[in-house]
Parts: sequence; structure tokens; C-alpha cells
Amino acid sequence: MTFPIPVVSAPPGEETGAGLKDIQHYMRDGTLQLSALPPLSLYVHLPWCLKKCPYCDFNSHEAQGELPEQRYLDALMADLEASLPLIWGRTVHSIFIGGGTPSLFSPQAIDRLLGDIRARLRLEPDCEITLEANPGTFEKHRFKAFRSAGVTRLSVGVQSFDDRHLKALGRVHDRAQALAAVEEAAQAFDTFNLDIMYALPGQTLENLEQDMRQALALQPPHISIYHLTVEPNTYFAKYPPALPEEDVAYAMLDRITELTGVAGMDRYEISAYAKSGHRCLHNLNYWKFGDYLGIGAGAHSKLSFAHRVVRQVRFREPRLYMDKALAGTPVAQDHEVSRAELPFEFMLNALRLREGFKLQDFSDRTGLPLTAIQAGLDEAERRGLIERDFARVRPTERGFDFLNDLQMLFLDPDQS
Repeated sequence: MTFPIPVVSAPPGEETGAGLKDIQHYMRDGTLQLSALPPLSLYVHLPWCLKKCPYCDFNSHEAQGELPEQRYLDALMADLEASLPLIWGRTVHSIFIGGGTPSLFSPQAIDRLLGDIRARLRLEPDCEITLEANPGTFEKHRFKAFRSAGVTRLSVGVQSFDDRHLKALGRVHDRAQALAAVEEAAQAFDTFNLDIMYALPGQTLENLEQDMRQALALQPPHISIYHLTVEPNTYFAKYPPALPEEDVAYAMLDRITELTGVAGMDRYEISAYAKSGHRCLHNLNYWKFGDYLGIGAGAHSKLSFAHRVVRQVRFREPRLYMDKALAGTPVAQDHEVSRAELPFEFMLNALRLREGFKLQDFSDRTGLPLTAIQAGLDEAERRGLIERDFARVRPTERGFDFLNDLQMLFLDPDQS
């Protein structure tokens, strides 16, 4: 699972299709001065799933009949080719294939996808390539076939090992399928991730501990752990379930951190725990305010140029996206991030990291002077939410516990 990127408003008229502008539009003079471009990642969105989960607010669509694999792959490549002038000459450090449930696509389709990407982009020799998979789409040897297609890292959406909680979450798999999928992932991949959720309907602290002990017994190199939240425009928003009280949820998180620590896993990001050498490089690029090109239905991009930072959003509905991408106009929104928005956007990501960020990275990634965040840093330090020296800023334990309060200190008053 990937961290949801903040959605920015498009200028009037761009919601119906901004199109990809000529490269000269992005290269013109502007108010920022970036000394260098950050690392670049590629995100590929495959939007279909077997069933829409009641808590899910991602751009996912229940599959109706056979997937239009070949047409969708054609649309992805048309999208990528139209975007090439914006990233010409840049090396891609990581690829993340998310959804939806990307493992619904056949290994042959993933093989074609990665082959087509390699033919158009320069990848790092050790480029991390992650594919999201769900146990409900698991078949024996399917994961090995994804590995043979070029995927280097699997992210398995288990969410829970308790059948009662899986049912409450609307998952299509059960405990036995989850265990089988994780065991197969461990055999097929040197590194893989488990997605786990906590503070589930009816879940007790004891239930959570059982889930975590089962997850850790499988010895995953990486676990992403998310607090279940009720998001707008979901089934749970319309029919809210009874969730654990806030103090119980905090106790659950404390227990998660304790158990993962005993298992030798480092909490390097607010929701991510990893053994040495197994951090997710793709997500780290998000947190460090790196660049990413997003292709596919509803995919988001964040791209830097010498004098500006730009966000784009593709059309969300899969069939409309395919039509638009094949016609050369996949972009629904194109928005230049203002100077006033940049400090908050940077902090929204960087402060999720346990190690925080280098002060120089703020200037390098935003093109702004440190004075743009000085007042926020002073107030955060006064409240005990950060610690800092002349080179780096880190969230304290209190800052991690009250991360939203910390991030909001950098929100421009006119944007709040």
C-alpha cells in the first residue's frame, strides 16, 4: 500500500482534461530556483479488484468479466510516451505497481508491462520493482511467475489473520489463504511486505497481539501497519462500524512497536517497520519529496523542473482513461504547486520519517530558503515536537505521537 498523496485543486477548466503541455511550458522562468532535480520514481496504477472493500477510498473498481489487459497496457504505454519529454534523460530509481489489485493481471501482462517500460525508460541496474498482491488472487506459483517477469518486491495485502476481522473488512480471502500467500511470497522473493491494519471493528488488544505474533512468525522483512480510519465516500462512511476507543488504539500501536522491535524490525517511518536492508525505496522517495511520474487511471504525479514543482492527476474512470490516454490526453488536472503550499507539502512527507530530514534537502527539493519554515520549526521545538541541530530536523517521540499537529504548523494560513 502506498501513502495517499494530497490532492490539490486544479485551476478552473482543467478538471475536464488539462492534457500534457509542451515541455517549454514547464521550462519557462518561474518563482523557484531548484539547484538539482530529485530522484525519480514511476508509479503504475492498475485499478481493478475483485470486490471494493468498505473502507477503501483508493481509485479501485470491481472487475466485471474479463480484464481488458492488452488495451489497458496499450493505454499505459501511450500515457508514458506522451510524458517522456517531461522526464527526458532522467533515471528511474524505483517502480511501484499499485491498485486496485495488480495481481489480478496475468504474469504475462506484467512481463509485457515491465518490458515496455524498460524499452522507454532508463532504469537503475538495481531498480526496486514492487507489485501489490492480495491473497484472494493467489494461485500456486503465480508469485514466482511475477518474479520471473521482473518484479523484485511483493507487497501482500493481508490486513489481518483473523477470519472475523477479515469478514468485517470485506476482504475476499480468509486466514488460510493469507498464510498460503505469505509463505509463497517468502519462497519467491528475497524481500516482501505485509500490509496489516489495526483498530478494526470489534478488535481487542489481545486480538491485535495475536495478529502481530502470527505476522512476525512468518518473518517478513517489512511490515506496513495502518490504523483503520473511516474515509469519506466509502461504505464505512455511510454505515460506520464500531471501532476501538482512541486510548485502546494507542495501546495497540505501542504493542505493535514493542513486538516489531523485539523481532529486529526498525520503525523507520510512521507506518513502516523493516529489517536492515529492506526499507521500501519507492516510499522513501515519496517521504523525501522526490519526484514520481504516475501513469494509469487516477494516478498522481509530482514532477520538478528548474523553476517549478508540478502535480498532475490522470482521469480516474478506467474506460475513460483508456480512451483519453490512447488519444494522447491522459491528464485530467495539471497544477503548479505555489510557494505558499510547498512548505506544508514537504513537511507532510518528510516528518513521517523517524530520521527526519536534512535542512539542505528542504531547500534543494522546494527551491525555497529555510526562512520559509523557520517560524514553524521554532514553534514545533517549543512544543517539544521536534529536535534539531544545524543540519537536520527530527520528530521527537511526542512529535511522532502527534504527527498531524506537527505537520499542521507548516500549513499556510491562507490554505487552511
